[in-house]
Amino acid sequence: MNAQVTSHDASPRFSRPGVPAWRAGKPDAFLAGAVDAARTALLEAVDAEQVGSHVAAKSEGERLVTHLFECLRPGYRGWHWFVTVARVSRSKVVTVSELGLLPSEDSVLAPEWVPWSDRVRPEDSEAQEDELAEVAAEDDDEAEEAVDDEEAVDDDELAEEEAEEEAEEAADAEAAGITDIDDEID
Repeated sequence: MNAQVTSHDASPRFSRPGVPAWRAGKPDAFLAGAVDAARTALLEAVDAEQVGSHVAAKSEGERLVTHLFECLRPGYRGWHWFVTVARVSRSKVVTVSELGLLPSEDSVLAPEWVPWSDRVRPEDSEAQEDELAEVAAEDDDEAEEAVDDEEAVDDDELAEEEAEEEAEEAADAEAAGITDIDDEID
């Protein structure tokens, strides 16, 4: 893919929320040719497998150019890495000003934020209340069944434990020669 040097006559504006429109003017030829310097700076910040081919060099102003590279990072389809480079008048030294990610016209962006009070409609809350009531009723039924099952098991276990304790006490009393008072009275 051949890199393109782009200049636009439009003033800075956004064609779609979050997607920049570029400044007017012809890019500085020296900075537009500094693709390798821009890529090197980008590769110091991100892994090489996340950076694709050079897409364009766009003018940001006098002696200020932004290089765009394809973003290959998962989840960032249509986004571009950008590296903004600058130079001092009559200098041949390229300075990297900033780098990062920018959305393009083809990128996937989150929808605009809508306040909670505008998102929730009365029918949404009614439907949610109905669902919660149904779930609560189901949970209550399941809980009652579980409690009944546990009580039945607990009652059986409790009766068995009491019978075992009584048998142990009777055996201990018999071994000690103690008889039941009721038997002696009769």
